[in-house]
Amino acid sequence: MPELPEVETTLRGLEPHCLNRSIIQIDINQPKLRWPIPPQIQLLKNARITAMQRRAKYLIMSTDKGHMIWHLGMSGSMRLLPNQDPGVKHEHVKITFENKTSLRYRDPRRFGALLLTHDDPLLHPLISPLGPEPLSEDFHADYLWQQCKNRKTAIKNVIMHSHIVVGVGNIYACESLFMSGINPKTSALRISRKRIQALVEAIKMVLQQAIEQGGTTLKDFTQSDGKPGYFTQSLKVYANAQNCVQCGHAIKRITQGQRTTYYCPSCQH
Repeated sequence: MPELPEVETTLRGLEPHCLNRSIIQIDINQPKLRWPIPPQIQLLKNARITAMQRRAKYLIMSTDKGHMIWHLGMSGSMRLLPNQDPGVKHEHVKITFENKTSLRYRDPRRFGALLLTHDDPLLHPLISPLGPEPLSEDFHADYLWQQCKNRKTAIKNVIMHSHIVVGVGNIYACESLFMSGINPKTSALRISRKRIQALVEAIKMVLQQAIEQGGTTLKDFTQSDGKPGYFTQSLKVYANAQNCVQCGHAIKRITQGQRTTYYCPSCQH
């Protein structure tokens, strides 16, 4: 599933080629995604893309006529191709620009979304309740300590809660907890502030490294240029059914909140 690094990678790949481009045509091949694509999206014909940004796992494309809010869902990807390129299966949206290139949205599982708003996109009901960005100055040890100190919930579930901090998906939660030496099952309120500091630093480091390497490809994700994300090669614990790279102990696999957790019971306590 595309997470924060994958969406950030998509944004960085598309922005130089989409910004200030005028939309001349919008083709919707499949309007039934996670939510139906609003027919009013056609109002953006002849609009110019004036800004692009990421908020959590949402990609926002602003125009002089409204704002498109994209979500890649479980298997979505976005690519820029020559307009005459025939495309591929499961390509649900095609936005053609005046320079004869087109933005393609492909989503085999159709859990993604394309929404439209004419108001501030950051105030959209899906976006406004979200927690701070993990790579921003708003996410720091004191903040996470305050969020944890009265919670009995397992720390992995806490850092994956989007109202506490956005973008720490399952892969990156496992890797951050491994890097900081914290057992994912530990109740949040039992973790010292010093260890919370180490966890915050690990989250920032893991996410930054993933962005620099183009995200993580396990099944469906590819970058906007069609290349896979290379952070998979840097994973220390996630999807590792073998032994710990630090101590040699067998990696343990459990289920938390309907997600698979990988950790080293020797290094993480």
